[in-house]
Amino acid sequence: MTGTAKLKVKNCRTLSSCGEIIPQGANYTETVNYLYSLQRHGIKLGLENSGKLMDILGRPEMSFRSIHIAGTNGKGSTSAIIASILRENGFRTGLFTSPHLVSFTERIRINNVPVYESDVIRLASYVRSVIAGTDIKPTFFEFVTAMAFYCFAHEKVDWAVVEVGMGGRLDATNVLFPHASVITNISLEHTEFLGRNISEIAFEKAGIIKPSVPLVTAVEQLDALKVMEDTAKKLHAEMHLYGKDFKGEITSMDKTRLRFNYSGYKDYSNLSLSLAGRHQLYNASLAIRTCEILMQKGLSINEGTIYNGVTNLNFEGRLEQVSEMPPIILDGAHNPHAAETLAAAVKELFPDKKIILIAGIMKDKDTKGILMPLTDISETIILTMPKGERAAHPQRLKEEIVDLQLYSTRPVSIKITNTVEEAIGLAGALWKEGDIILITGSFYTTGEAKEVLGQQGILSQLRE
Repeated sequence: MTGTAKLKVKNCRTLSSCGEIIPQGANYTETVNYLYSLQRHGIKLGLENSGKLMDILGRPEMSFRSIHIAGTNGKGSTSAIIASILRENGFRTGLFTSPHLVSFTERIRINNVPVYESDVIRLASYVRSVIAGTDIKPTFFEFVTAMAFYCFAHEKVDWAVVEVGMGGRLDATNVLFPHASVITNISLEHTEFLGRNISEIAFEKAGIIKPSVPLVTAVEQLDALKVMEDTAKKLHAEMHLYGKDFKGEITSMDKTRLRFNYSGYKDYSNLSLSLAGRHQLYNASLAIRTCEILMQKGLSINEGTIYNGVTNLNFEGRLEQVSEMPPIILDGAHNPHAAETLAAAVKELFPDKKIILIAGIMKDKDTKGILMPLTDISETIILTMPKGERAAHPQRLKEEIVDLQLYSTRPVSIKITNTVEEAIGLAGALWKEGDIILITGSFYTTGEAKEVLGQQGILSQLRE
C-alpha cells in the first residue's frame, strides 16, 4: 500500500451504514441532476481543486494501490481487462471509467459490480457536505472523481484501475501515484484543451508518468513516441513499448471474440477475449504487460488467472451485439480515429453485409471526421440526436455527409430522425435479411439505444 487515508466517516464500515449523510428526501434522480448541474463550471483542467478535495476527504487515493490509464482510444477496454485479471486473482478491485452507457452507477465499480443508486446518493451527499462553506467549486468530473476515490478507500479495495477523463497532466485523476502508468494510443482530440498537434497532445498524456513508475504504451507516431521516451527517461520510468518489449498475434476472430497469442516476459498461447475487432489485440496486450510488471514487482498473480481474466471479461459498448434478429451492433466511437477503427473492423467482420448506420454525435466533436469512414461502409444512414444540448442536429450532419458524397461515386441513402428511439424504429422498418444495424457516434447515443432496447438504468437529460 502507498498509505492509509484518514477518512472523515470513521464509524461507517460500509457505504450503506452512512445513513446520516443523506439529506432527508434525497433521491437518485435529484442527486444525478445535481452532479450534472456542476457542468456549469465547464471543463477546467488543473489539479488545484482535486488536491483540495483529496485533502478534505483525508487523502483517500493513498489508501489503495492503483493503475492509471490515459490515451485517445482503448482506455476503457484496457482498464476493464486489467481489472478483470486482478479480480480473478482475488483482489478487491475498483474500476473508474467514463462516460457511462445507461446508468451513472456504471462509472464506479467494485469487483465489476456498479455501485448502487443509494451509494451514489450517499457519496455525492457526503462530498457535498464536506465542501460546504469552503471555496472549492469543483467541476462535474472533479466531483465524481472525488466520489470514486472516497468510495474505493471506504470499501477498502486492494487495487483501483482508473481511466483518465481528458488528457492526463491536468486531469482530476492525476492526483494518483500509481504502480504502473498506461498510455494506449494518441490521436488528435479535444484540441481546444490539449493542443493543436500530436506532440502537444502527447505531452498532456505523458503527464501521468510518475518518477520511477513503469510506463506501458502502444503509441506509434514518431512525434508522440519521442515525447513518451523523453518524459520516461527524465523521470527514470522504465518504458515498455508494444511491438518492441511485448506483442500479440491474432490466431482467429469472429463477431464476438478475439483469439490471440501473447509474448512478453512469458508467452501465453490461445488467449480468448470476449471483445471483437483487431484493435482489441493492443488493449489486451497492454493489460497483460501491465500485470506482468506487477508480477515482476512481487505481486502474486497466478498465470492461469490471466487466461481467466481475459476470457471472463464483461465489457459493454464496444462492437457489442445487442440483438440477433435484426442484428444490432453498438459501438461508442466518438472521434475520427475510433470511427476509422470501427469501420475497418466492420469491413473485416461483416464483409458481405449491408450496413444501416444510426449515427448521433456531439456537436463539439469532429463530426465530419467521424462521419467520413462510417459513410464509406454504409448503405443507409439514419441521423439522429441523443438527449441533451450537446448533441449535433441531424440536419447539420446530413449537410456534412452531402459534402463528403461530392467526392464519392458510391451513393448512400440519408434519413433524419429526432430521437434515438425513432431512429431504431426506422432502422427496423428498413431492415432486410442480410443487413446489419450499426449504432454509433457517441456513448450517449449507444447508451440511449441500450435503454430503448430494454436495458435498465436512468438517463439524465444532461449527460457527459
